Amino acid sequence: MHFSIPETETRAGDGGAAYVAYNIHVNGVLHCRVRYSQLLGLHEQLRKEYGTNVVPAFPPKKIFTLTPAEVEQRREQLEKYMQAGKRDAAAQGRVPSLVALPRLPSCGHETQQIPTEEVVLEVLLSSGQMVKVTILTSDQTEDVLEAVASKLDLPDDLVGYFSLFLVRETKDGAFSFVRKLQEFELPYVSVTSLHNPEFRIILRKSYWDSSYDDDVMEHRVGLNLLYAQVRTVSDIEHGWILVNKEQHRQLKSLQEKVSKKEFIRLAQTLKYYGYLKFDPCVTDFPEKGCHVVVSAGNNELNFQVRLPNEQIKEGSFKVTRMRCWRVTSSVPMSNGPSGSSPGKSEVKLELAFEYLMSKDRLQWVTITSPQAIMLSICLQSMVDELMVKKSGGSIRKMFRRRANGALRRSDSQQAVKSPPLLDSPDASREPMAKLSSKLTSVSLRGISHSSSANDVGANDFHGNYAFEGIGDEDL
Repeated sequence: MHFSIPETETRAGDGGAAYVAYNIHVNGVLHCRVRYSQLLGLHEQLRKEYGTNVVPAFPPKKIFTLTPAEVEQRREQLEKYMQAGKRDAAAQGRVPSLVALPRLPSCGHETQQIPTEEVVLEVLLSSGQMVKVTILTSDQTEDVLEAVASKLDLPDDLVGYFSLFLVRETKDGAFSFVRKLQEFELPYVSVTSLHNPEFRIILRKSYWDSSYDDDVMEHRVGLNLLYAQVRTVSDIEHGWILVNKEQHRQLKSLQEKVSKKEFIRLAQTLKYYGYLKFDPCVTDFPEKGCHVVVSAGNNELNFQVRLPNEQIKEGSFKVTRMRCWRVTSSVPMSNGPSGSSPGKSEVKLELAFEYLMSKDRLQWVTITSPQAIMLSICLQSMVDELMVKKSGGSIRKMFRRRANGALRRSDSQQAVKSPPLLDSPDASREPMAKLSSKLTSVSLRGISHSSSANDVGANDFHGNYAFEGIGDEDL
């Protein structure tokens, strides 16, 4: 999870006195608005439960009213506190920041001032059909997903293969994926608060390994959902999946015969099958400032890069060769100490990953995109699947049940501290004599150069266990 406090707001208290509210975002979604005193009280609770060795130091109190510059300074300190609580505790197997989330005020209803009541929510299918489900405005993503599955008669053991996504319909009728709806999110609040009919919620498969298609196709409803996604997902119709004339003829013939399994089997052989395409953004690879279209699938990130000389190049980065990655967020200086007052500002998001370019060279690659957090979630999902497959397990084991019986995805992310982002290539790193000898010493904790709780910056690193399995033959 990526924690950030990108903005503050001046609000009126019960007695009419103004106070500063700090907006806490989790994975890019507003989770709650809290006062400094609320976070301080929560900090004291966590210290009692976990001890001072796990819970990081809390930003100090101030006697006098804070100036705008001091508010900005406190915002940065509180953001680092939330991030440090996640990373340092993760190394000990406990994550107070995640434990603390349910104890913070509910974001959806307090934030949007929406009462708890029954409503009808429309969820789009890839076929273009609309499923209407009756839910509560307070229902979280998993509850809505179960309601949709029940409406479609999708078996319980297949629910975990699908997720809900917030999308935006483009002018050509395709969908731009804004984000995957998070477990703590309230889908009804999320979509209605945007006040824009272009934003919709869509049901889509959430796995990346096409071999799991076989599990989904075992059931009639699963087969229909997958067929609708493959047939209409913009992929083939909008030219994203590459097909030649003969393949196009065969696909059309199978579609006319409604030979769904055969259609999917043929589609699986096509380039970019199952990939999720992201909006155009910017990367520093191979040169800074290059425009790129990134897509995720087949355990890789695919780059279609437009170089400064207008030349187009394509390349892929395998997730198994990513040593670690991080998402960083930054707020423009206009909201910083030089500003006249705290407030809202557009947040800049970056995804950076350290990639094994060759046997003796690791290099950082950075993507600047509003969808950076979603890209990170895609990478983590790929790693999860790889590790499950490596252990001989089933994708079904990636999901566990809550006490009330609802499905919930397990959190296998391992967040660790790491050195600051370095210019690529990393000239300060000692050359590796042999890849095999390097792998014997690789560990998530080994990425860190510092154990200081205060040396955290604004980084949220994810070590990659799948990286440890790479061998010389993979290069």
